[in-house]
Parts: sequence; structure tokens; C-alpha cells
Amino acid sequence: MKYLTQFLSGAVRWVAAFAVSAAGCPGMSVGLVLLAGFSVASMAQQPVEEPHSGLINSAGAAFNAATGKSYVVDSDGSSVEISNDRNGTTRSVKAGSHPISVAVNSENGQAYVVNAGDGTVSVLDGETDGVVATVQVGDHPYSIASDSAAGRIYVTRTYSNQLMVIDAATNQVSSLEAGSPDLLVIDQKSHTVYLLSYEMGDLAILNGVTHAITRTTVGMHAWGMAINRETGTVYIAKPGDGRIAVIEAGSTHPAYIETGGQPCAVAVNERTSTIYVADYSESSVRVIKGGKNQIVATIPVGARPEALAVDADHDRVYVANTSDGSVSVIDGAANRMVRTEPVGAAPYALAANPADRKVYIASLGRRSFASLSDR
Repeated sequence: MKYLTQFLSGAVRWVAAFAVSAAGCPGMSVGLVLLAGFSVASMAQQPVEEPHSGLINSAGAAFNAATGKSYVVDSDGSSVEISNDRNGTTRSVKAGSHPISVAVNSENGQAYVVNAGDGTVSVLDGETDGVVATVQVGDHPYSIASDSAAGRIYVTRTYSNQLMVIDAATNQVSSLEAGSPDLLVIDQKSHTVYLLSYEMGDLAILNGVTHAITRTTVGMHAWGMAINRETGTVYIAKPGDGRIAVIEAGSTHPAYIETGGQPCAVAVNERTSTIYVADYSESSVRVIKGGKNQIVATIPVGARPEALAVDADHDRVYVANTSDGSVSVIDGAANRMVRTEPVGAAPYALAANPADRKVYIASLGRRSFASLSDR
């Protein structure tokens, strides 16, 4: 999930995941592509790239609806690409060493960038885009999520049992013993934090107010989490056994949806109560009706899908296909793929901007941009 070495030679590409089970969905390194809709305006032919490896995170891109800004990490450049769709500008801002993931705060407009190389979080001003603070969080920070209403930012650390908590008002850091989580999602209505450990499938459920932790398990090799922000239901992809674990709000007992294949990523459209699951091995997306937890469609997409993003306003689903360097666009109302467009080497993280019908993509290799229109 986290690491991948990729060699490009003409039309031949060899991919090998290491440090993580081969049953999972391999991760990539970093670059940036911009996808905005559907018709390609320009796409420059790119020369063969040098062998590349690195740490990636599906939270490598984020959109802040409060400011209209999108953020994509560029690990190799130790920077963040910030796009403001309200004025049509994109700028690169230096962060710490090897940024890996990003979260946004809808209350204060700030963005928080995890820098895996130096154990810090860069705090970016929502108006000026400048770095207003650099917060030390300890070695090997990996995932980040924001509970904007509560004013708390949570950061996981690989190989550590410490969950780091940043006070959004003061940027002061505290820590909690939470096992060894890799991924996290937050129910901001109840201020509940779900912390997932990949290898053993341990799930720690943290009460963000009292700091009480309840522990359960969803089974080994669980990767990819999403939450229905309306119902509080959490969905966890399990590529090791071809299932989706379902944790209802207030429950610690998972139910399971059999999907087959290698479910690698999951996303939710809260308006339609529909769950989308990327199947890495079969290059498809499963469509599940929430509540009934039944698969209602299987949609072929590009090769080896690894990330998803939902535009609920327009009932669109975007799929990052790592093996053929493309993004597929799904019409959620019709459950059909609209088209697949090339976006550059190995896309692995997506952030959708519904207001401007754009999606921003973190991808492997040198930075490249594609501009597509859906208007």
C-alpha cells in the first residue's frame, strides 16, 4: 500500500510492491496532474522516466469547500500545489521534507501537510497560502485528518503507538496511545475517530471528547477507509479476502459485504447512499447500495484502479487507474463509465471540486498537467 518501485522503459512497465503484502493495492510515488471535466485540451508527450520509488498516501490530495482551494502534495519537490478555482490560479508552496498527505480545516480555512521526511506538519494559511507554522509530530508521520468543528487535527505515525493531536487554535501538539494505526477517518458529528492498522486489521475507535478508546478488528490486511458523513457508517476495504467491512455508527461489530477480487479503495456518495469500491485485480468498480449493502453494478474502468473521489453535486465518480496512467469518469445515476482519460504516470490520490467540476490528482513521476472540461 505505502511503497512501490516502478520502472518505465518505453511501453513496458514493471511494478513491484514491497514492505506490504502482495495481496494489497500497491502504492506509488508523487507528481501532480490536474483533471477538470472531460475533453482534453492538451497533453504533452512525456519522455521515459527514471526508476522511481517512494512513500505515498491516498490522502495526497484534498479540497477545501470553504475556500475553493485544492491541495496536492509533491513529495519529490517537498512542496504542495495549491489551486484556487475561484480565480483560476495554481501555485507551488514549499513544505517540509517529502510531504505525504494533506487535510483541510473548513472552519479556519487552513491546510495541514504531513512531511514524512522530517517528522513535521506544515500549517498553510487559507488565504495567503503561506506556511504559518511548522509543527513537530515525531518520526514517520503518515496519515492526517481534520475534525474541523472540534478544532483538532489527528496524525498517525508508522511504527509508533502514538496518535498525535494538533490543536487548530494554537498548533500545540499532544499525543494519545492508540495502537499502531495507518489510516484514519473522522465522524465529525460525534467527534469519533476511526483508526485502522493494516497488517492485523485492528480498529481503534476513539472518542475525541473523552479520549476513551474501544478496540475491535475487521481482519488482516484491511486497506482503504471511507465514512458516510450523514449516517456515520464506516466502510473498510479488505483486499486480502475480497470483502468490505461495515461499521455502523455506535457499533463495534463489523458486518461484511462480499465483493470478490481485491477491493482497494472505497468512497461514498452521501446524497444517494451509494458506496463505490475500486477492485484492483479486476480493473472495475463495484457499486453498492447503502442500507441494503447489496452490489447493484460492476463497472469496468482503466487498469488497476487504486483511488476514488465522488462529486455528489453532479453524481460523478472519479477513478485513478495506476497501471495505465489514467482517470475514469463514472456517471453515478446511470452506473456507467463516461470515459477514461490519460493523466500521467500512476495516479494514486484524488480530490474533487464539485463547484468547478474538477478533480485534482497526485501521480507518479514528473509533474504534468491535463486540463479537461465538463461544461
